[in-house]
Amino acid sequence: MTYYWLKAGHIIFVIFWMAGLFMLPRYFVYHQECAPDSPENAVWIDRERKLLKIILWPSLVVVWILGLLLAVHIGAFGQGWFHAKLALVLGLSAYHVWLADYASALARGQRKLTGRQLRMLNEVPGIVAALAVVLVVVKPF
Repeated sequence: MTYYWLKAGHIIFVIFWMAGLFMLPRYFVYHQECAPDSPENAVWIDRERKLLKIILWPSLVVVWILGLLLAVHIGAFGQGWFHAKLALVLGLSAYHVWLADYASALARGQRKLTGRQLRMLNEVPGIVAALAVVLVVVKPF
């Protein structure tokens, strides 16, 4: 029974985390389209901060905790598919940290990327999620 609760919790928080990872770059696009000294700019800074604080960071922590507990429970550490999935999740976690850093840069008035670049970055979590699902379900190695 423990396995099913761990798995259910892990999937639920992966969904929350992925939703946030899809939303934040879209917020950045809208944020960058407003004037840096406008009231709307302050609204976007607050939205980005709340998304990170309320959804993204807590989800990331819970995903890692439940995922590692699940891996221990099923003995996944010796399996190739798990190593590949772990590499993907590490990459996605680094992407998350980069997004948080970019939110801080935007809050300071630094707009380093174009809207097009941010729209392209918005595809990263979907690609990683698709690969992770294939690894977990198919277990190709």
